[in-house]
Amino acid sequence: MPRIVLCCAAGMSTSMLVNKMKAEAQQRALGLEIYAVPVAEFERELAQCRRDLTGASGEV
Repeated sequence: MPRIVLCCAAGMSTSMLVNKMKAEAQQRALGLEIYAVPVAEFERELAQCRRDLTGASGEV
């Protein structure tokens, strides 16, 4: 299953974004796994991904 992993520092706004993205993905029947991980776990999580698209401050 394709997944979208968001990296967060504090988690409050990121969890709101994850919830909105999950709802939209479900409504469109996209079959995505969407979740957030803390900055400290991002490298471990990234190692499990086949491909990644990273960006900061709106840059891709």
